[in-house]
Amino acid sequence: MMWLIGTQKAKVASPPRPVLDLSGPKLRRAFENLVESADESGGVERYVGALALKASLFEEVLGKGRVSELSEAEFYDLAAFITPVRRRVGSWLAGNGFAAMRSRLEALLHGWSDLSTADQRIAAFVAGFPADREHRWSRDLAAEVLHFAAPERYPLMTRWMWDAKVNTGVLREIWHGDSSGASTIAVDDGIATFTMLREELEGFLQSNGVFRDIAFYVDLLCAHVYAAYINDKGGQYLHADFCGGGKADAMAHTRRMLGLDAVDTESGRTRLKLIDGTAYVLGEPRLLSQ
Repeated sequence: MMWLIGTQKAKVASPPRPVLDLSGPKLRRAFENLVESADESGGVERYVGALALKASLFEEVLGKGRVSELSEAEFYDLAAFITPVRRRVGSWLAGNGFAAMRSRLEALLHGWSDLSTADQRIAAFVAGFPADREHRWSRDLAAEVLHFAAPERYPLMTRWMWDAKVNTGVLREIWHGDSSGASTIAVDDGIATFTMLREELEGFLQSNGVFRDIAFYVDLLCAHVYAAYINDKGGQYLHADFCGGGKADAMAHTRRMLGLDAVDTESGRTRLKLIDGTAYVLGEPRLLSQ
């Protein structure tokens, strides 16, 4: 009986799960538009497969403690697939060196199986970089490393998914009611919120017949939701982080959000810029700091 009482107290002490007021009609419109848009370039399964390959790369070089053996070239390969990072990480590496980056990634992934420490590890990782606009990519790097190294365990927690400080992200775009930003959504951007968001979206997708690779379907749906926001209302900062020049196809921004436009399949050149301004070639052992 005492054991039962202790168990009940532990349950009472657990933090409450966040309540998310998502809009079913907005989600349905977004999903229908995603399917229609993706059909023009090979279908949704093509993009889901590309995300699975991205996750395989991250797991191969970071999983099961291999982060301590991460080489500089392997890090560049990963960074090429993280849009905000590949545009800005070169100058940081030039000044601080790759060893400093690897030590930060080791700390981020230390105890990776313990989700209860995820918020603290992400915060510590971000605190290792200057707290200014030029280094906001550090949050995205931490979020994508955790998610794509263990997609079934970690939800995607990038700034474009939800940034409570500026009250923008996918969460606002699918929130029930007005998404103009006039009102504040009182939901933080800790792992509990992202986990609940993923669960809600998984339930929505399952009700629409999606049961395989559902973690990547969630990523793709969210990226398409925010790509629509960029197309309609994106500011200068959003375009600088995620957009290229010229008029794009219906899935262009969706691909950029997830870093799936990273590599030119003919030349092997990526969108990650070396410190001299030239494009990094996937797998090429050149240094960003040269």
